[in-house]
Amino acid sequence: MLDFDELVKRYIAAWNEADPAARADAVARLWTEDGRYTDPLAEASGHEGIAAVIAQAHGLFPDHVFRALPGVDSHHRVARFGWELVPDGGSEPVAVGFDVAEAADDGRISAVYGFLDKAPALG
Repeated sequence: MLDFDELVKRYIAAWNEADPAARADAVARLWTEDGRYTDPLAEASGHEGIAAVIAQAHGLFPDHVFRALPGVDSHHRVARFGWELVPDGGSEPVAVGFDVAEAADDGRISAVYGFLDKAPALG
């Protein structure tokens, strides 16, 4: 049985990793080689593509961190969980959403589909 609570913890940590080399390593350990990430603002596949999407989020929101919201709902190899993006140190979230993750047989993430409940205006 997969420990989705731990998987989500590692997923959020990868999104919060500021060092590019450490982030690339976290993505490689967390995702399958052909893993996919899709949300309303981005679509990527493979370790490099996923790490690039995370780097883009760091560029758009410096000094912000992702936090998992309580409660991971899962069955079989699929989980959904909420998250928020907040200024480092707390305060009101600038983005809130939930992701649906699918795990491969080896326990790594094969796909994530993200949904935004609250998003900042970009542009």
